[in-house]
This record gives sequence, structure tokens and C-alpha cells, in this order.
Amino acid sequence: MSVRLAHNQYGKAETRVVRVFRDTEPHEIVDYNVSVALSGDFADVHLRGDNSNCLTTDATKNTVNAFAKRAGEAVRQAESFALALARHFVDDVPQVQRARIRVEAYPWDRLAGVGGGAAPHAFSRRGAYVRTATVTYERGSEPWVVSGVYDLVVLKTTDSEFHTFYQDEYTTLEPTTDRIMATSVTAQWLHTDLSADWGASFERALAGLAGTFADHYSYALQQTLYAMGERMLADQPELAEVRFSLPNKHHFVVDLGVFGLENKNEVFHAADRPYGLIEGTVRRDDAPDPGPAAFDPGQGW
Repeated sequence: MSVRLAHNQYGKAETRVVRVFRDTEPHEIVDYNVSVALSGDFADVHLRGDNSNCLTTDATKNTVNAFAKRAGEAVRQAESFALALARHFVDDVPQVQRARIRVEAYPWDRLAGVGGGAAPHAFSRRGAYVRTATVTYERGSEPWVVSGVYDLVVLKTTDSEFHTFYQDEYTTLEPTTDRIMATSVTAQWLHTDLSADWGASFERALAGLAGTFADHYSYALQQTLYAMGERMLADQPELAEVRFSLPNKHHFVVDLGVFGLENKNEVFHAADRPYGLIEGTVRRDDAPDPGPAAFDPGQGW
């Protein structure tokens, strides 16, 4: 039997780091969950147990914590922090050929004081979504920067239909011209401009995504997926493509007739499984195709 070592990577997953910026008044805070994956000249570790080229995962964790201080202004945005880390691992550690840095950013809002104004040093965790950034940097190439969001749960109570679908002998779903449409959005979008204002770009992308979901009259979740991606690319020419993973969060009308009650799309059962899973990519015709390499495979791709 002949075998060989194929793709391999290692690193430190989910280093939780919180950075408080005390040089501003009021204070500012960022809250990150950072995962690092490194590829390169590590065959001897696998084949001979020779660890001389192995940067320890503990050192990787320590690097994340140290860069939360030494990376300066880059720490304020998930994308620029991930870029700083990726460039360090590839440019400063000779045996590392490629680094993938994934950052989850947890938003915080300022608490209001008793008088109603924003308290300068108190925050509450915002739970509506998690912001993500994935940077993939390979020696000799430009970095790929992908921003994203997950756990963005959205719902509309009308302006959604689903009918005239293909039917076979196993089809039991009834067509509808008025339904609840709900999903938990996972989206990732690829940047072509590495000098972007990451915070402003994220807010525009999120506004385009959410606003389109709110305004779009939908005949299928697939159609809404395309409309959201189309709007995001129209709003930001520096975005090359958007990838979505949209699970259907089904809401079924409850039969209240047995109780002598009429239910005009008012009372629903929210089912968590099984669920439809809709995935798709909206890409500019002239955009480079990075394949799966630039995107976080744990987020729907």
C-alpha cells in the first residue's frame, strides 16, 4: 500500500480576547474569538515526529493576545486585526506558507445612565448577530479578506409566497400566497480593496442585506437570496462576491378548527427541524474566483 501526507494544517482555535481602549473617553471595547490555522513546512512533524519546525499552538495563542496590544489601531476592526496576525505568521515565521485567521466579533452597546445619556464605561452585549472576518494569506500572494455575519435571525410576516413548484408523488406541501418567511442568515463577502474602512463597509453590507430582506416581495427564499446579494454588490463596487447559507425557519399555521376557532395566518407553530437549507453565491462577472480557499468552511461553505 502506498500513501502520502496530503493537505494538513494546525493552529489554535477560539482564543477569546477582549481589548479595552482606555486612551479614549468614553472607553471603547472590542470582543473577539480568534482561530488560527497554519500550513507550511510541517511534514516532518507528521512523518517523523520531528517538532523542530513546529510553532506551538500555545505560542499561537500568545501571539493573538500580544497583538491585541501591539497591533495598535488595527485591533479596532476584525478585518485589520486578522490581516496583522496573518502577515505576522507568514512573513515572520519562515516555515509558515499560509495562514488563515478567523475572527468572530461580538458587538457591545453602551448602557444608558440614570439620566438617559450614554454611560462612558458600561456596556451591554448585543445579541442580534455575530460579525465575522476571515483572512487567508499565502506567501507570494495578496491576502484574501472576507467579512461576514451569522446568527442574524430575520422574519417577515407577509409579502412572501411559495407556489407553482414542481410536484412528484411524494409532494405534500400546500402552495401558499401568504406565509411567514424566516431564516438565520450566514453571509460572507469578499473584498477587493484592502484599504477599506472595514467598519463602514460592514455597516453598509448589513444594511443592504437586511433592508432588501425587509422590502423584497418574495416568491422563494432563493429569489430573496439573490436580491440581497445583488443589492450588496450594487452598493459596494469593492465587493467581489457574496455567499449565503439560509436555513428555512419554518412556521406552520396551527389548525384551530377543532376548537371552533378560525386561524387567518395568526397562530403558527415554529419548527426547528427538519429545515430547508438554501445556499448560493452572487458574484460579479469580472470578479476573481478564489474557490473555497478564501472562505470560512465552517460557515456554510
